[in-house]
Amino acid sequence: MVSGIHHITLITRKVQANVDFYAGFLGMRLVKQTAGFEDATQLHLFYGDAEGTPGSLVTFLVWEDGSPGRAGYGQINELSLAINPSSIGYWLTRAMSFGLRSEGPADEFGEPVLRLKDPDNIIVKLAGNSQLTSPAVWDGAGIPVEHAVQRVRGATMLTEAPAESRGFLEKHFDYKHHATHGSIDRLVSQSGDIIDVRNAKGFWPGAPGTGTFDHVAFRAADDAELLRVEKSLSDAGTPAANMHDRKYFRSLYVREPAGTLIELATDKPGMTVDEPTPTLGSKLFVPKDAITDLKDLKVVLPQFSMPGEPRVNYRDLPFVHRFYTPPDPDGSVFLLLHGSGGNETTLMPLLHKVAPRATLLGVRGRATEEGIPRWYKRITPFSFDQDDIKSEAEAFAAFVDGAVKSYGLDPKKIVFIGYSNGANLLNSLLYLHPNLVHKAVLLRSMPVLNAFPQADLKGTDLLVISGKTDAYGKYASDLETRLKTSGATVDSDIIPGGHDLGDADVPIIQKWLAGEER
Repeated sequence: MVSGIHHITLITRKVQANVDFYAGFLGMRLVKQTAGFEDATQLHLFYGDAEGTPGSLVTFLVWEDGSPGRAGYGQINELSLAINPSSIGYWLTRAMSFGLRSEGPADEFGEPVLRLKDPDNIIVKLAGNSQLTSPAVWDGAGIPVEHAVQRVRGATMLTEAPAESRGFLEKHFDYKHHATHGSIDRLVSQSGDIIDVRNAKGFWPGAPGTGTFDHVAFRAADDAELLRVEKSLSDAGTPAANMHDRKYFRSLYVREPAGTLIELATDKPGMTVDEPTPTLGSKLFVPKDAITDLKDLKVVLPQFSMPGEPRVNYRDLPFVHRFYTPPDPDGSVFLLLHGSGGNETTLMPLLHKVAPRATLLGVRGRATEEGIPRWYKRITPFSFDQDDIKSEAEAFAAFVDGAVKSYGLDPKKIVFIGYSNGANLLNSLLYLHPNLVHKAVLLRSMPVLNAFPQADLKGTDLLVISGKTDAYGKYASDLETRLKTSGATVDSDIIPGGHDLGDADVPIIQKWLAGEER
């Protein structure tokens, strides 16, 4: 029999703030970190009790610096976590000490409830319930065991069709009506957790994005239970998605009549299938069919530190950016500018191959074309918006200045590395803001300014790598000539391929960097 909630999955925009709130403030245990099953370049974090027991799990898809969503009908709206009723005062005081605003305590269906918001503005309710307890309370976060978060209490579902949504949960997932207060029907599972079905007629529809819930997952004892529910859904004319193997559980997905995504997940194999209980959550795991290997994923996925550990304190600067800090940094810093359609992490795997001990600072361009990031607006494939180049170069120069001051970087030790569109902004920056860039690698670059200002580039060391069959390659020699005429030291090379980047670039950059160090 299906019995209650297995886990609830949400979407966060900032992994470090998320870890600080759920593992730090709430004291939940980070029990698993994986690359995403649908997208291996997306980090997925699981929080729970000491053993990651089904029913205690709250998971997050990390859309680092992603676009915010919108809460509305067809979504889960609130997360409720069970605590001892006598702990409300402890959590009220703790919230104040962390500088968090709280509301309550208030009575909800006879329970004392304290309302908070996490860093993504998700409503998190701490509900006093002495019946819902964890079989393995986590005591490793400095919170007294008697006050610890026990497990998931429940969630609120927003629906434009409350009767249909309620009937769906009752028929297929064994929830029973408990009480109705105003616009909310409270349903209770045999496990004791709850789904509050809220009438949201007149609300706006939900939209996926950061700061929203992705789905709620209910518990199935085993595969036979999954198949029973799948047949029940099919017989009712609501076919579920095919069964998925998520390594820690097997599952299927379905949308209830008003649109909320529901998963049904098995209790087994569980969180300890690939790491023992004492070290849960300490390693990154990758789905077996991921096309990207673990070494590259560790560079691309956002890094975070556990509460109390050293971390990068990100600053609010004009461009979205991301650091990758290797385990044993050598002090060198590569500042990376992607090509059209890339982002702040696109160049990281390649440059990590070039210099495994270098700190990588990837930056995302602010211009967009057909929804993809760029560094400036393009008019045709070979003509560009001159005013936009100048304004974005000025903004990027301000970013570099801010990054140098905020992160304590030595501007003369930064190596700028740009590809295609990013390299073209760099070669423009050399003339629009002289003395900002001292060392740079320009990959598949061409001049894009119609008129180049006078600039003294003496003391600027550059490497230009073009592709033999690249349609833009014919412009590389003009760029090199211009840079040399302006006083820059320019080394150049040509790879056999075209515009794409690849391993052929790695030894060329390594050799150039070794020469720079002499």
